[in-house]
Amino acid sequence: MGTYEPDIDRCDCSTIHEEVVNDVREHMPDEDTLLDLADIFKVFSDSTRVKILCALFRAEMCVCDIAVLLGATKSSISHQLRILKQSKLVKYRKDGRVVYYSLADEHVKCIFDQGLIHVCEK
Repeated sequence: MGTYEPDIDRCDCSTIHEEVVNDVREHMPDEDTLLDLADIFKVFSDSTRVKILCALFRAEMCVCDIAVLLGATKSSISHQLRILKQSKLVKYRKDGRVVYYSLADEHVKCIFDQGLIHVCEK
């Protein structure tokens, strides 16, 4: 790894590359979409939620099983699952009195897998 150059992030040019700026602006998602995307990434910022998602890749699970797996209380797991549901990352189904959770769709696994690939790069 090279030495840090504090001025490398500063741009001293006085020319605006208008065609580049206009092209990028044209292809940027709208503000509401970018805010929704930022919210999704915030959900991934909690290690307990990441562990829950990782567990649900393997199997549909109830709150009790997830709590035992992660060594957490049912209350704390329920709280995290509520956040994951609100973000549309997990879904649930009832079977009698038991509620089973699973991933909302394959996109969730793709997001997770891409992040994992990135952090495992050397």
